Amino acid sequence: MSEKHLNIDHVSMVFDTPAGPFVALDNVDLKMDEGEYVSLIGHSGCGKSTVLNIVAGLLQASTGGVILDGTEVDEPGPERAVVFQHHSLLPWLSAYENVELAVKQVFKRNKSKAEMREWIEYNLKLVHMEHAMNKLPGEISGGMKQRVGIARALSMQPKVLLMDEPFGALDALTRAHMQDSLMEIHAELGNTVIMITHDVDEAVLLSDRIVMMTNGPSATIGEILDIKLERPRNRVALADSSEYNHYRAAVLKFLYERQRNPESGGAASKPEDERSGDEARPLQMVTGVAAA
Repeated sequence: MSEKHLNIDHVSMVFDTPAGPFVALDNVDLKMDEGEYVSLIGHSGCGKSTVLNIVAGLLQASTGGVILDGTEVDEPGPERAVVFQHHSLLPWLSAYENVELAVKQVFKRNKSKAEMREWIEYNLKLVHMEHAMNKLPGEISGGMKQRVGIARALSMQPKVLLMDEPFGALDALTRAHMQDSLMEIHAELGNTVIMITHDVDEAVLLSDRIVMMTNGPSATIGEILDIKLERPRNRVALADSSEYNHYRAAVLKFLYERQRNPESGGAASKPEDERSGDEARPLQMVTGVAAA
């Protein structure tokens, strides 16, 4: 049997805290095919972001590890681009310049200036932002900012796109438009995607598989649901689909019957790495390469 494209191999993660060792993850094992779209879902504190950060190379697993196309992941790299809930755009740079920053860091040795410009414009067009490429982040809406963040990630030509609740801060209508755009992009580019979400409908609509995490501490994979809905998917048509509603009910049952009592300790009981705050992450964490 051939090796899987992405192998999260028996990963456990233990953080040292003043109160003693905190076991965030226990034996998380997941293998993905190239081009597969997988969503991670679970209650707060179940280690979803820790898994994502280990795949991104931002954290090193205590035991186990991540293999991408036969190579161990041990640091950030442009083949694994991250899109956070907060766009992390530099406010003094235009939409075009924010994407350009990543493109220059990744392609400055093998693309000419004209090729880089064409590539930047192509990725902004992918997310329907070509009309606002010269605007600053403060001049565009939250949804538009997130589109630019996705364009920046895609511009690095990543093998794996890692998305940490990318639409969580958006209103419902904007979120739906962004989900539709992401399905179009995935159909065109075929990137492997791992997305964290708390939205059951979003997970069913977008995913090939939904990985449901048990509550922490010592969180692990509780169940994996294969989503066998035909692509392309239309949210209006799926609203009346018995198959769609079957998948939706299966996730809800796991979350609210089997895992109904998430740990109530809150952020204070968890190590810093388990808390939110991606808006403060340095550029290297967004682009996977050090700033020039």
